[in-house]
Amino acid sequence: MSAKNHDEQRDPSSSAGLPALSRRSFLKALGVTSVASGVGLPLAAQAGAFAATAAGADASGPSDQCITTTLTINGRKQSVYADPRTTLLDALREHLQLTGTKKGCDHGQCGACTVHVNGRRVNACLSLLAMHEGDEVTTIEGLGSPDHLHPMQRAFLEHDGYQCGYCTSGQIMSAVAILKEPWGNGDAEIKEAMSGNICRCGAYKNILAAIRQVRKA
Repeated sequence: MSAKNHDEQRDPSSSAGLPALSRRSFLKALGVTSVASGVGLPLAAQAGAFAATAAGADASGPSDQCITTTLTINGRKQSVYADPRTTLLDALREHLQLTGTKKGCDHGQCGACTVHVNGRRVNACLSLLAMHEGDEVTTIEGLGSPDHLHPMQRAFLEHDGYQCGYCTSGQIMSAVAILKEPWGNGDAEIKEAMSGNICRCGAYKNILAAIRQVRKA
């Protein structure tokens, strides 16, 4: 009897009409199964458990803890129902669609999210919405309109005080705020006052010119 016929008689899969399984194929299959049982299945189980937990949290967690904050934004009274961990920036952008206020670093380092709260400039990314119950907030949308620009907005246009435009809203809001802040009249004082607003395009010279023009007026 040949070796081939001997293997076929010993292989029970042959009698079931299935292809014969060689020793090499059997060992490879055993190795894959061992890896799956030792690594794949626990990871899959953990992923499934994490997904179920996340789904449960989304369904019954934060939504049950939301609070309502009422404040005046650009002269209009608004009530926002949101998670208490929501920042003023995210409330403006995500809940009220006031996307003129930009999210830059989200760490209070670039100034792109600058808005006015009760007349003072703040970084909206560092301030929780829930802290502003009853406050008056002004964003770039409330500063002027295309038909009636604020003098600072007009000066930025005249002096080309922007390039990509991403930081421009925050730059203008800070520039308007320093008109009422006790800074000196020199360029050095203006630069210091605007140091919290970063322009990655480097349009600082033009921004300075725009601010200088409005302050003189």
